[in-house]
Amino acid sequence: MDLGLSEEQEMLKASARDFLQKECPKRLVRQLDESDEGYSSELWQKMAKQGWMGLVFPEKYGGSDGNFLDLTVLLEEMGYNILPGPFFSTVVLGGLTILAAGSEEQKTEFLPKVASGETILSLALTEPTASYEAASVKTKAIARNGEYVINGTKLFVLNANVADYILCVARTKETKNPEDGITIFLADAKSPGVKCNLLKTLARDKQCEVIFDNVTVPKKNIIGKPDEGWPIVKDVLQKATVAKCAEMVGGAQAALDMAVNYAKERVQFGRPIGSFQAIQHHCANMVTDVSGSRFITYKAAWKVSEGLPATTDVAIAKTWTGEAYGRVTLLAHQIFGAIGFTMDHDIHLYYRQAKAAEIIFGDADFQRAIVARELGL
Repeated sequence: MDLGLSEEQEMLKASARDFLQKECPKRLVRQLDESDEGYSSELWQKMAKQGWMGLVFPEKYGGSDGNFLDLTVLLEEMGYNILPGPFFSTVVLGGLTILAAGSEEQKTEFLPKVASGETILSLALTEPTASYEAASVKTKAIARNGEYVINGTKLFVLNANVADYILCVARTKETKNPEDGITIFLADAKSPGVKCNLLKTLARDKQCEVIFDNVTVPKKNIIGKPDEGWPIVKDVLQKATVAKCAEMVGGAQAALDMAVNYAKERVQFGRPIGSFQAIQHHCANMVTDVSGSRFITYKAAWKVSEGLPATTDVAIAKTWTGEAYGRVTLLAHQIFGAIGFTMDHDIHLYYRQAKAAEIIFGDADFQRAIVARELGL
């Protein structure tokens, strides 16, 4: 059983790590954390030239004909380096949605612009309930004179503050089944009536409150069919969940590498602290968590890439990896001791990422409920 990466994926992994270590040092990560935009336009264009934004798009849309597993490899390296910016919202939440369900006209218009770094996208799904269930979608869109008028409030919308277009999930029909009557609209973020407020978050990622106040969207900007958008949302959530797991695997690996190197170098009581059994056990637990997370994440990513049923695998991956990332960063904090709790140290950057990633797209309890449902319980 071959669990290794292909030669092309190994090259992608190595080049991505080299690029990010050179172009996105931790001082830039901290700088972008404190900025309102949360990303560097210069770095964004360099990433576009690397072909990252179009990695999973067909060549006819300006892409590289890669697959979801290739994207998983890239996202792991982004997580390893804590890459700030709207790559996840643009490519995973926005680009993959248009690729999977958009019309040919929409694909031709938007995907080349995403691939070139010209257009930034975001997905507005969650509302004040912060739930990923269809019943939580209360934002309404009403048909009027060949257009739709959207009213409602979305919360925790990634990178909406810099987005050119927002994929808004809205209810277009009231039915007994909450999964019916949902439509996805591609709304111009600069449209009259769109108001974006940046939220303060633990991870200092750029999540926003987006208010739609009588925002008009042309009918041609519907992704998929009217009233039949929830299956599309479920598909993008599954892909986004695996993608987030890949980022978490990368971050956990970085925390592990930092902690092990420190344990080898830090001398206390006349010997490296890594020679003490307690520290050894911490490191062993960390590598167990990282290895397990990587295996189940790539298993889920492979199934998604191959178009196979992956609901259970994805939920298991998010359950385990979401909690494992937190455990790894917490143990790393203990190995570093007091220095790890200073703002000058990098480990707190990963700990904050771990806490934020634990709940996005559904926390462990939410995912366990999915596994139980798939078991017929």
